[in-house]
Amino acid sequence: MSKTLALTLFIFATSAHYGQTLTARILDSVTKKPIPYVTVQLNNRGMITNEEGRFTFILNDQVAPTDSLHISSIGYASIGKPIQEFSEGIIYLNPKAIELNPVIVTNKNYTPKEILELVEDNLSKNYNMGYGKKRLFLRETYQNTVLKSEYVIKKSTIDAFNKDFLDSVVRSIPKSNTYYTEMLGDLYGGADEDEQKLDLIKASELYDKNKALDFEALEKKFDAIIEENVKPDSYFKIKSGLFGTKIDEEEMDGLFETDIDSTDTAALNAYLEKEKEKKEERRKFFSSFKRKTLGNLYTNLPIFDDSDYNIIFKPRKYDLVLENYTYIGDEPVYVISFVPDGRADYRGTLYINSDDFALIRMDFENVKPLRDFKLLGVSINEYLAKGRIIFNKGDDGKYHLGYYDVVKGVRVGINRPLKIIEKNKNVKGRRKQNELAMKIDAAFGNRNRYELVIFNESPINSGEYEAFKENNDVLPEYMPNYDPDFWKGYDIIEPNQAIKEFTSETEFGDP
Repeated sequence: MSKTLALTLFIFATSAHYGQTLTARILDSVTKKPIPYVTVQLNNRGMITNEEGRFTFILNDQVAPTDSLHISSIGYASIGKPIQEFSEGIIYLNPKAIELNPVIVTNKNYTPKEILELVEDNLSKNYNMGYGKKRLFLRETYQNTVLKSEYVIKKSTIDAFNKDFLDSVVRSIPKSNTYYTEMLGDLYGGADEDEQKLDLIKASELYDKNKALDFEALEKKFDAIIEENVKPDSYFKIKSGLFGTKIDEEEMDGLFETDIDSTDTAALNAYLEKEKEKKEERRKFFSSFKRKTLGNLYTNLPIFDDSDYNIIFKPRKYDLVLENYTYIGDEPVYVISFVPDGRADYRGTLYINSDDFALIRMDFENVKPLRDFKLLGVSINEYLAKGRIIFNKGDDGKYHLGYYDVVKGVRVGINRPLKIIEKNKNVKGRRKQNELAMKIDAAFGNRNRYELVIFNESPINSGEYEAFKENNDVLPEYMPNYDPDFWKGYDIIEPNQAIKEFTSETEFGDP
């Protein structure tokens, strides 16, 4: 017999406007360690604990003291009690002993492949494949690191373009930077990535502007050197060593400009104005970027046949092992591990309800780089993609996405020559005037995390989907330091300690 479970929950009042807040940390009763990714449900709203086992729920006017809070996690005994019976800030979950269901053992002796076939057969019964409205919260974390920034000047006929100047440019590039963005909204759509509409409610950006590369300051330095050292009717040719041919700007996204005429003031001003407009559009159409991110995450779920995580639909590409039986709450679950048998990209674990054959959780990690590109001194290595996907059963008897957490890592390298040549079309004879030739050896690392929590989802018909019109004018609010009051009154996934402790070196106002 297990010992008595100590159930505690800290309930504190904020303000009359925001109502009350339930905040707690969930720990293992034996190890006293936090339990991450625990499902917490209140009425028809779902929540997930963060990696530190913390969660917060907003108690609005529709929540009664007698409403029950339900807590469940893989391998632990579930909890369900009225809110009024909780009193402090820690919840201990008891590990649940595995008692094999005799029905599973004797009458359902399926192979792992047969289990996945049953999962596929029951997809339409277990999941809403049509349109839905999802209240969700998305947190994105971007971590950028300069791994290498070396260069060698081969030739420079302009004295100002020397090692001291280029060293100052390199020093101005932050060696590491972290950028957080958060948003709350309603997503309307179905299984098609392009069929998504977003009603953005609130958003924030948290980063240090001191670590944002100041392109305008660099541009002024370069402009001063150009104005002092080159002829007013010169133009420039940039050679990157890519076959020595003209590269279309649209194809390379403006990375390499072939010919720029510095005498065409109107064209130059138009170019600079276009660049400013791009920056403004990035802020103005913030919601469109988030809609695309959400659409990509949602439509890449393993319950869809064109997902990157195609284990259900292509089990022959994997070695499958029925590892164990466990429980999520009181639901018996098959635990199936998978590793590639050939050219597949991922390994991981599937948790499948043994009664209705619904996939309720998937943990995954790539076993090889998803992309490893090297050509002419440019390299791109997508070395990391790992995470977990959790589905929760709703009051409608269907399973809905509850939590999606994925971390992606990319390394980019550039090891190639670069020439910037000044030419003058009005000089007789040789048009070449000045040249800067150098060899660049640089490498950058990007590690991005996407945390998506769905609080509730309701099905809608095609007419309701068509009737909804986006009218997003919400822009993210810039924060130089973490503000615990920004999300007051809203359900979000609890930030981890790194976010709570984030501070900028110098505070700025809104951009």
